Amino acid sequence: MAEGREPREYRMEELAREAGITVRTVRFYRERGLIRPPRREGRIAWYDDHHLARLRTIAGLLERGHTLTGIADLATAFESGRDVGEVLGLGEPTEETLVRLSPEELTDYYEGEVTPENLRAALDLGYLAMDGDEIVHISRRLLDVSAALVREGVPLAAVLEAARRVRAHADALAELFATVLRTHTTTPDTEKLRPLAKSVVEAEFSLALDRHLHTPPDATTPPAPPNPPAPAAG
Repeated sequence: MAEGREPREYRMEELAREAGITVRTVRFYRERGLIRPPRREGRIAWYDDHHLARLRTIAGLLERGHTLTGIADLATAFESGRDVGEVLGLGEPTEETLVRLSPEELTDYYEGEVTPENLRAALDLGYLAMDGDEIVHISRRLLDVSAALVREGVPLAAVLEAARRVRAHADALAELFATVLRTHTTTPDTEKLRPLAKSVVEAEFSLALDRHLHTPPDATTPPAPPNPPAPAAG
């Protein structure tokens, strides 16, 4: 719904006209559960801007090759996701830029990879959240990098699984540095110390990538030398 515009309601005929479809199609989508039931006032059914946004989303996804069954599965995944307030419970990210997307724009970012399974994984990670009819991604950098990896041929499911594992290591590193800073500084200057901690992690990760990317995949780590025998007693 456009910002600043007063919400409005529509009869079915008006809704169909605004969405550029037939009344019969609206009824079909309602029967399939693709749009939620309207508000009833006696015998009159009233639809709102959220219904209109959903109908436009359905049209956009159909144009991009999704089936109605697939769209229904995606809708279920979206509706099971957390809203943006829950995901940003501790406030907006310090250095990351939030990105607002329509479902169609998200599909364009990851052509052929926006499946209910991948969507649920991204929602579970907290990368995506819902804000009304919009999708919010918590990080422009993560959105762009993950899309680039998909374009290079890495399946989105593999990217998200790697992200899940990275998250655990990143949390451990953040806890380590937070503990060090709180232990050895009286009033941590986060503006100064945060980039220093990041530089350590980035440098170590860069060195680790050098080691792993230059090691042949079939190379094995040589066994550690045996411990020397303990001296005889006495």
